[in-house]
Amino acid sequence: MDKRIALGAAGVAAAAALCWLRPVASEVNQVTQVSPGVYFHEGDLHGHGHCNNGWIVFDDYVLVVDANFPSGAQVVIPKIRAVTEQPIRFAFDTHHHGDHAYGNQVWDDIGAIPVAHTGVIAEMKKYETGYYGGKPGRWEDTAKTRPDVAASRLKPPTLLFPKEMVFDDGKRRVELRYLGVAHTHGDGFAWMPKEKILFTGDACVNGPFNYVGDGDVGQWIRTLEAAKKLGAKTVVPGHGAVGDGSLLEDQQRYFIELRNRVQLLLDGHKSPSEAQAAVEGIRAELLKNSRIKRYVGDMFPAQVEKVYVELGGMPFPPRVSARKARQEHAHTHHLKLRGAPAGHRLVRK
Repeated sequence: MDKRIALGAAGVAAAAALCWLRPVASEVNQVTQVSPGVYFHEGDLHGHGHCNNGWIVFDDYVLVVDANFPSGAQVVIPKIRAVTEQPIRFAFDTHHHGDHAYGNQVWDDIGAIPVAHTGVIAEMKKYETGYYGGKPGRWEDTAKTRPDVAASRLKPPTLLFPKEMVFDDGKRRVELRYLGVAHTHGDGFAWMPKEKILFTGDACVNGPFNYVGDGDVGQWIRTLEAAKKLGAKTVVPGHGAVGDGSLLEDQQRYFIELRNRVQLLLDGHKSPSEAQAAVEGIRAELLKNSRIKRYVGDMFPAQVEKVYVELGGMPFPPRVSARKARQEHAHTHHLKLRGAPAGHRLVRK
């Protein structure tokens, strides 16, 4: 049976009708108004490991999308106060990764409650073992090379939702939604149905930022399909510039094309070594597609390996691809990776 994934006739037609992604004008560390009362701040990923932030101004409070690293939160807070006098009351963690949730204590200190899907706590209990009484976890490793983390403390979200949470003042409505496993097992989206604006966290990004180590690519494709059905006209990603609704399509198409090519390796009974040798050929094929080539980056070999394993194969020898992806993800976000081999310790720039 053909296990490859297809968009379907209607999906192909719709994709063909989409124009090239039209990004909203934005600049790193600058505030952009996406809609009245809705703001976007593109984080300085390469300089400081910061994620993107958004915020929505309600009648009597502000809801922030993503807590960022502590230093990222400290960058954004005065920019929020420059556009509104309303108190910042909620900070929504789209997922558990440090660049999206380690700033929670900074927001809590100014009276903002950290909010997240219940899966974020489950993920923190898995990876933040030091906080929960076990051996040192990701926070402790990060604190060794990020002074902003070392000067703060881990604050898990305390306001949780299993499926949906709604903020509505009669003028603006924000629905925090869980649509399924994607970048992690606890990804949340912030959806504004009136404005048709979707904040995605890292479930959808705009560039070569797809770390797949904590998620599931097969389920990720289905989650993106659920996100597409919302009908967003503006998509605010976790990293990279804001785009229109086609950003979800491109992110999904990238994973579909990747998964289909890896499935061909398994259909051809390619061993892990043979599959590993095919990585650069697959890379070259995907780079030919102008709609998705921007997603092909340094983590590509590990993405291939991850999908190969998800589809029933064994890890690549000598099992370095996934490790390299974790190193690249850590390097991009200015982290130190626990257990990095000598000569490959990652340090903050």
